[in-house]
Amino acid sequence: MTASDILTEDVADFASRLEAMTEDEVFAAMRSLELRSEEVSGDRDEIFSRIALVEEELERRFPGQSLAPYRNWKKDQPLR
Repeated sequence: MTASDILTEDVADFASRLEAMTEDEVFAAMRSLELRSEEVSGDRDEIFSRIALVEEELERRFPGQSLAPYRNWKKDQPLR
């Protein structure tokens, strides 16, 4: 799923889908949103609001670890 898909999806639907995603899917969604936020100039509120949803999901899955599991996952990914 690309950031474009995530950004056009209804926020409530995206939040519901996050709960059902595997860890890799959640991490990939976060990475996709991060990349999109770096590409877009101007108003990034929609991107940042969805990043916040992913961060909340990560906190739910990994209490007290902040984004450490995501950062570790990102280190293991090939450069794109």
